[in-house]
Amino acid sequence: MQPSLLLRSGRSAWKGPYFVAFPNLTKALEDNVPIRTQARSCTILPNFVGIRFMVHNGRDYIPVTVTQDMIGHKLGEFAHTKKRFIYRMTKNK
Repeated sequence: MQPSLLLRSGRSAWKGPYFVAFPNLTKALEDNVPIRTQARSCTILPNFVGIRFMVHNGRDYIPVTVTQDMIGHKLGEFAHTKKRFIYRMTKNK
């Protein structure tokens, strides 16, 4: 497998991108069934476009639909692990 320019990563070029072989990939593409995964470090490949994933963030499974712009990124980049901090003023000043 030759590395392409679209799939840049922190891995060395001769290793290629890291990805997990999903056994139900064709079923998910045909039936639009989401794939539940905990592989946050899996690189998104071009054949994943249009597939829905349920990516684990440590507590819940976050739905992620893969688009063309996501190719080369990791699945974990789209399932945030930390809540957003919201500052609310208290009643007592």
